[in-house]
Amino acid sequence: MVPVLLVLVALALVAVVALVATGRLRVDPLADAVTSTPDHGLPEEPAAADVRSVRFDTAARGYRMDEVDAHLLDLADTLAAREREVAELRADAAATAAAPTDATPRES
Repeated sequence: MVPVLLVLVALALVAVVALVATGRLRVDPLADAVTSTPDHGLPEEPAAADVRSVRFDTAARGYRMDEVDAHLLDLADTLAAREREVAELRADAAATAAAPTDATPRES
């Protein structure tokens, strides 16, 4: 009776480990879903908000998340500064185009 019980416990343990290893059984119910897709959701020309919202998959021997997050924040700040500069330049160009020009020739 005892060996049969041990075999059943061992089989249950192997099944649980297999389910956890394949991702079919979540260990932490509050953890975000992790995918293995190469696309991280950044468009061809990302904006600062796109960079701030991107998340990468993690692995046991992956990357140092704090370093990557710091670089992504720097990139997002740089993009935000460029976006502000482009908006200011476009506003200046629109104001210049809308301003009346003195095209009448002066008589000497």
